Amino acid sequence: MRIAGVDPGTIETGVGILEDNGKQAVLVFSRAIHAGRVKSIAARLEIIYTELKSIFEEWKPEVVALENIFYQKDFKAAVKVGEARAAAMLAANANGIEVVEYPPARVKQSICGNGRATKDQIEYMVRQILHFKGPLSADSADAIAVALCHAHSRKFRMIQKEFARV
Repeated sequence: MRIAGVDPGTIETGVGILEDNGKQAVLVFSRAIHAGRVKSIAARLEIIYTELKSIFEEWKPEVVALENIFYQKDFKAAVKVGEARAAAMLAANANGIEVVEYPPARVKQSICGNGRATKDQIEYMVRQILHFKGPLSADSADAIAVALCHAHSRKFRMIQKEFARV
């Protein structure tokens, strides 16, 4: 199964795509989409949407995994993340791709074993899990972590179904 993970942000959006055979996940693509700071929010959202739509068309993931919006003290920042999430959802929908969402703490718990893991810890664990030594931005690592969370959740659901049959 090909899984795309997206870490939405209005300045930089991370995207990572995994090929998961149920036993091992392999990173096939990662990138940070730079929407910039000086453009209007509408122009940045259009860049995010257009780039993600193109990436999804090329790599054809079967599912797009996103983090749910979490509580932030900065209301404006939360709204902007929500807008970037919407652009990602629209890009997935334009390609007929299912969107799944996970709470940030669940993603961190799934990857690091700690629901309060830092960005550095997430990047380190993503590299360890995938045996990846190449360049990787923090936003791409976060996106890959969401995709890995979905892969782990999928494996868990498959195991549950097996035990239910017994």
